[in-house]
Amino acid sequence: MQRFPIAHEVKMPFQPIARRTFLRGLGTAIALPALEAMTPLAAAAGPAAGQAPQRLAFLYVPNGMHMPDWTPEGVGEGFKLNKILEPLAEVQQHISIFSGLGCDNARSHGDGPGDHARSAASFLTGMHPVKTEGRDIRAGVSIDHIAAKYIAGDTPFPTLELGCEAGKLAGTCDSGYSCAYSNSISWRSPSQPSGKEVNPQLVFDRLFGGGSAADVPESQFRRRERQKSILDFVSEDTQRIQRRISMSDRRKLDQYMESIRGVERRIADPASRLSLSDLERPDGVPKDYGEHVRLMGDLMVLALQADLTRVATFMFANEGSNHRYRELEISGGHHQISHHQNDPDKEGAISRINRYHIEQLAHILKRMNEIKEGDSTLLANTGLVYGSAIRDGNRHDHHDVPVLMAGNLGGKMVTGRHQIFPAKTPLMNLFLTMLQGVGAPVESVGDSTGTLTLV
Repeated sequence: MQRFPIAHEVKMPFQPIARRTFLRGLGTAIALPALEAMTPLAAAAGPAAGQAPQRLAFLYVPNGMHMPDWTPEGVGEGFKLNKILEPLAEVQQHISIFSGLGCDNARSHGDGPGDHARSAASFLTGMHPVKTEGRDIRAGVSIDHIAAKYIAGDTPFPTLELGCEAGKLAGTCDSGYSCAYSNSISWRSPSQPSGKEVNPQLVFDRLFGGGSAADVPESQFRRRERQKSILDFVSEDTQRIQRRISMSDRRKLDQYMESIRGVERRIADPASRLSLSDLERPDGVPKDYGEHVRLMGDLMVLALQADLTRVATFMFANEGSNHRYRELEISGGHHQISHHQNDPDKEGAISRINRYHIEQLAHILKRMNEIKEGDSTLLANTGLVYGSAIRDGNRHDHHDVPVLMAGNLGGKMVTGRHQIFPAKTPLMNLFLTMLQGVGAPVESVGDSTGTLTLV
């Protein structure tokens, strides 16, 4: 691997570089993170241009929550994290827990069973999906695509859709509802769900591949067959940039490159990948579910850090998922256990699964909080929502759903609190508040009734 040591300080002022600068090589284009050297050019474009961009991210978990172990003790700043949320203790000041928010359009409203499909489809749209197994699917435009219209700017990817469980967008998956509903939270139009990518290798190639159509396959071949790093292809460009920037920028660039290399190593680890036969190229999907979530989370963080996208969605699993958490020594699938019928053992298993998900979230948030952006951090400049549109998987209820927000959108939102809202307050009110926080001139979304007063 080509190493990028921190060079000795050059006794000259650093030279400004354009914000949208890429390190380029054969079939490779790596965007730079925010650097001090970009500030003079950005400031010249206007007062707001020199500020860190605002980002939005929406993370979804299926099958509800064991709410007695989720709901914090106390309200306001003095709240105590409950059992499921304890892994977030290190970043507690950067999160807010919201109680009382509901997803009314995940209810049946006369359409009978199908709560899982309705939950995923309505989570970011606030709309009641049409019950169909065919091509006439219909939900609504989701918050991520609405936000992208106003904050995507010139990013290569207006939105980024990630997941850890593959799923088809046709056929039936839940009581007469198309699989498109259960397997998607992102909808680019009322009739078009956005497919998500679950393979870390393909996400990596998409984010950091570039160049001509002929160069990209050659670059990928060299990397995989000759055990080269993608960083080897941009070494000359990297050295050129290093000569133009300050010592602190070199440290930041070195840390960024090390993060890319760390992700690359984990993807390339043969022990962590699944393959159907020795003749097929391993697909880069880790066998360990927790590692899969962390790896996809790290790719999302890299994409936000490099300003490749400002809006991301991430499904930890499809709604109604029956994934088996053998690493937790739990027998039975997630969906199966979620119908616990008040069995203490099953309730305990659900609580452990919920906490396991939060442990992966904690990894993502800590990483975001470590990335400096001037006097702030990537986490502080992001509004990240984590939650579900089902409260209790046994009852399939949709009031007071589990939801938290991390980051404060550069000071636009309030964190470090547990806030309780009146019953039947739409979850979409939170999303409307976030949209207006990033400057989107939107008065309503889905079934919203107004913005939230965050105190």
